[in-house]
Amino acid sequence: MIAGHVFIATSLDGYIAKLDGGIEWLLCRDDPTEDHGYNDFIKGMDGMIMGRGTYEKALTFDSWTYTVPVVVLSKSLTVDDVPRKQRGKVRILDKSPSDAMALLESEGWRNVYIDGGIIIQSFLREKLISDMVITAVPVLLGEGRRLFGSLSEEISLTHRTTRFFPSGLVQSTYAVSK
Repeated sequence: MIAGHVFIATSLDGYIAKLDGGIEWLLCRDDPTEDHGYNDFIKGMDGMIMGRGTYEKALTFDSWTYTVPVVVLSKSLTVDDVPRKQRGKVRILDKSPSDAMALLESEGWRNVYIDGGIIIQSFLREKLISDMVITAVPVLLGEGRRLFGSLSEEISLTHRTTRFFPSGLVQSTYAVSK
């Protein structure tokens, strides 16, 4: 059975990016001496699914940082929008979350990293997320792009663990009730 997993950071007031998509507030707090668990997390993933906005932000980074295959869910992008150096690493799909997961499951994927606010919200609505690792960064942005949006029904979470780091980051892991 395929499962979606979230590993993401938010400001203390629940934003994953500024209104313009900026995440420099997060990058400037990255302490290379602290292991927040991302490398161990990604080793257990068959690949990742992200939305167009997250993908376009990733293209602005100095290098392509993803070590697993990436699927971008988008109604507007096509394979022609993938830069030559990402071809073979990135696939564009115009599918719903459940249809994308069914396709990936048929290809042998079992664990999928889900990234990007709107994508995470849509996967939660379709009950395709099994757990979430959320790292709170000690900064208040006041406005921006929220991790969670409005819901048509309550989603229950079960707390698994919480860790804190000398930099002030607090990381909690939750199981998502189905």
